[in-house]
Amino acid sequence: MLPLPRFAWRQPRTVEEALGHLSARTGETLLVAGGTDAVPNLKHGLHQPRTVVHLGRVDALRYVRETPEGLDLGPLVTLARLGEDPLVRRHHPALAKAAGLVAGPQLRAMGTLGGNLCLDTRCTYYNQTYFWREALGFCLKKDGVHCHVVPQGKRCVAAHSSDVAPVLIALEAQVEIQGRRGARVIGVEDFFVGDGIHNNVLRPDEMVTRLHVPASARGLRVGYQKLRPRRAIDFPMLSVAFAARANGTTEGARLVVSALAAKPRTVGGLDALVKGRALDADTIQAIADAAAKQCRPQTSLPYDVDWRHEMVPVFVKWSPPGAAPGDAS
Repeated sequence: MLPLPRFAWRQPRTVEEALGHLSARTGETLLVAGGTDAVPNLKHGLHQPRTVVHLGRVDALRYVRETPEGLDLGPLVTLARLGEDPLVRRHHPALAKAAGLVAGPQLRAMGTLGGNLCLDTRCTYYNQTYFWREALGFCLKKDGVHCHVVPQGKRCVAAHSSDVAPVLIALEAQVEIQGRRGARVIGVEDFFVGDGIHNNVLRPDEMVTRLHVPASARGLRVGYQKLRPRRAIDFPMLSVAFAARANGTTEGARLVVSALAAKPRTVGGLDALVKGRALDADTIQAIADAAAKQCRPQTSLPYDVDWRHEMVPVFVKWSPPGAAPGDAS
C-alpha cells in the first residue's frame, strides 16, 4: 500500500476562506474535491503540496440552476448527479452522457464536475510510482528534464483526459474563475493550453467557481463518443464531441477531439465545410476526413498510435446523436 505524504489539511466552508488558504507559489497548495485523481497522484509522489485544501464543505459551489441566460453548474456537483440531473438531461443530454461515462459508479459518486474539468494530464511515463519513475530517470513533467515521448522535445505532451471538457467546448460554455485578485470569465476552450505540465490557465491562487452553458446552446444537436480499453473504468484514449445547428440545412458545426494531446482540439474550418448542406452521411464523412487530417495522437498513452488515429474518423462519424451502433442518445 502506498502511503500519503505529510501535509497540512484545510476544510474551508466558503469560497473566500478557500482562497485564503491558497498560495501564489506553484505546488505549495493542492485543491481537492472528490479526490479520485488527486489522492492516487499524491500517493505516487506526483503532487507534493505543503497544504491540501478540501472543498467538500463549500456548499455554495454545489448547484444546478436554470436561468434565462442558460444553465449554471457548480464545480462541486458530482459526476453522478450531473449525469442524472433532469435539467442537464433535458437541455444538454450529451453533457449528462459524458459525465455518466467517467470511470465507474463509485468514482462518479465522488468525482466532481470541476475536478474532471481540471483533471491532470496523463502519460505512460508520468502516472507511475516514484520508484518506477526514478528507475527511468524521471520525465519533463515531474522531477526530470527529458521527455520520453518526444526525446528532443521541450514541451510536455501528456494527454488531456477530461470527459466533460470536450462537450462543454462544443456547447461554447464559459468558466468563472476566482482568485485573490478578483474574478474572470472565459470560454472553456480558452481555459486550456497546450502544455502537458500544466494544461490550463488557472493560477496557483485561483479556483473554478462556476460553469455556464448559454441558452443559445439548447438549439444544438450535440453528441459525445469515447474510446477506452474497458468500458467500466478507463480514461479515454480518444473522445469526440460534436455540435451542429441544423434546420433543414446545416448552419454551423463544432467538433472537439480530445485525449490525443495536452489540450482538446477544435477541428478548424467546419463552418465553411458544412454551411448550407444537409447533415447527411456525405457531410459527416467530410467532417470525419477533416478531423483525421488535423488530429494525430502522441505516444503518451500506452495504446497503438496508428490504430488510435484510424479511430478518429470512425468516432467522428459516430458522434452525432444516435449515429453510433446501439446509441439511442
